Amino acid sequence: PMIVMGANPLTLIGVLPGHALLGQYFTATSMIGVIALAGIVVRNSLLLIDFILDFQREGHELREAVIQAGATRMRPILLTAFAIILGTFIMVFDPVFGGLAVSLIFGTFASTVLTLFVIPLVYYLYEQRQHHKH
Repeated sequence: PMIVMGANPLTLIGVLPGHALLGQYFTATSMIGVIALAGIVVRNSLLLIDFILDFQREGHELREAVIQAGATRMRPILLTAFAIILGTFIMVFDPVFGGLAVSLIFGTFASTVLTLFVIPLVYYLYEQRQHHKH
């Protein structure tokens, strides 16, 4: 659970610089975007870890399972991110929903890239450490 929930701060790596870059204030609608991102990031992380566990149940070693799960889930995760970014781009210039769009666009970009690499790496390191304890 901590690995999955640990993905949420990855959204801020994109959200805060995105607001600064575009000169947008961080508003209540921006926070709604961050909350929406939390759900997306947790879902992506859960599916990634679930696929790792599925590959391990099939008999793959941990390293191979992590690589296979990442390769299997990469396209759906990238397509979801692309749809979010493209769908919210039109709202960037809206005075009310601009913050929401900036949060979604920059947060999705950063969290997608980092989720595809950081979550599998952290899971791998955690499992390696647990295995060496026993």
